[in-house]
Amino acid sequence: MTKRHKVFVSYHHANDQWYRDQFEMLCIQADIAVMRSVQIGDIDPNLKTETIRQKIRDEYLADSTVTVVLIGTQTWQRKHVDWEIGSSIRQTQNSSRSGLLGICLPSYPLVNGGYDPHTIPPRLYDNAQAGFAKIYGWSMKPADIQSWIHDAFERRDKVNPNNARDSFANNRSGDRWS
Repeated sequence: MTKRHKVFVSYHHANDQWYRDQFEMLCIQADIAVMRSVQIGDIDPNLKTETIRQKIRDEYLADSTVTVVLIGTQTWQRKHVDWEIGSSIRQTQNSSRSGLLGICLPSYPLVNGGYDPHTIPPRLYDNAQAGFAKIYGWSMKPADIQSWIHDAFERRDKVNPNNARDSFANNRSGDRWS
């Protein structure tokens, strides 16, 4: 059995593109994953909200098996990150549920070696609490990344996700969510 999976990467485009590019390069060079993600300019931001959600779900998430959330300082504020997580963990007729994991970027301020639950995407936090997702610190070691992705893939059918939270209507602001 191969440990290579189709990975969708969710991240804050304006702040964390460089880390996303490094992550993708590592995954491709080490033959860890087939990468999927929405790039800047892929989707017209003037489209209706439901149209954007449908495009993300049908064109980018449909054949992915694991969603990786790259967690920077403001990732939790982004409505598209929330939508991507919500869509990826939903089982539908056209798409199976993806595994889920988060990776705290070097720019993310760890507190006592861990993350502040109120500064990561709320839906990711809910799923970490439910045991569906795990959150890790940044690594550029292919064996770490491959193991994390494969573990998320294995958990997707063993643990039920928590998708009960209302979807973001807009981007959020502030230092943390409550």
